[in-house]
Amino acid sequence: MKKYCMPAILLAVFETIAVTLWLTKDNLFYLFNFSYIGISISLGMILYIRKYGHARRVVQLLVGLYMLIYLGLICNENMQIEGFWYYLFTGVFEAATIHYAVAKIFGPLLFGRGWCGYACWTAMVLDFLPYKTPSGPRKRIGWIRYVTFVCSLVFVAALFLMHVGNLERIMFWAFVVGNALYYAVGIVLAFLFKDNRAFCKYICPITVFLKPMSYFSVFRVRCDKGKCISCGKCKRVCPMDVDVTDNSRNRKNGTECILCMECVKNCPKNAL
Repeated sequence: MKKYCMPAILLAVFETIAVTLWLTKDNLFYLFNFSYIGISISLGMILYIRKYGHARRVVQLLVGLYMLIYLGLICNENMQIEGFWYYLFTGVFEAATIHYAVAKIFGPLLFGRGWCGYACWTAMVLDFLPYKTPSGPRKRIGWIRYVTFVCSLVFVAALFLMHVGNLERIMFWAFVVGNALYYAVGIVLAFLFKDNRAFCKYICPITVFLKPMSYFSVFRVRCDKGKCISCGKCKRVCPMDVDVTDNSRNRKNGTECILCMECVKNCPKNAL
């Protein structure tokens, strides 16, 4: 049963968050929300341990569709970065601000960019495209993510400064239009660069939060140098161009590991 310790620990973490928020915010929604996400991720880990080939995709669909359709379209919550700025400016620690704090600001200290690999509703769609691994060297256009980050902040700040009315409705449509743009740009870039994760590498503004925090991540893929034969297969199958054979925190693209475990599954010597 030792191999199931990790999903049990992760579920315990999410349940602790769920119960804490439920009691402090006096809102049963948080108990359901974080319990659902914790159970979904733990289920995916159990499926992975049992060598089910589509374990990560199951989690992506369970969590991604829940957040996109239920929270976003049905509950009218903007879970994109604009929603985070909106609640931050209104001084309300609810919805997107809690989501960002747990999944994208402090969470990465524990599980790195696991959000990108298991819960992102944009990547959920992009990962269905045919270019699972990049076919060429990384482009030097990662600076675009900082532009989109600043644009999202300026957009929401301008709405407040101009005292625009009916902001909640505007935020809902910003979520709808924003997601449509993300999908369109992500799909175009995937085919243009022959890389499903091109959007994540160059455009996504969320990585501005994720990258620095992921540097200190507790859960990381590590290499047993005694077993490694330097075949390079792990690097070839990595969708994010991470050099997992280097155990240092300064390894190449180390802050972009999405814990997809493709390297682990494909290592011929079980060195990872």
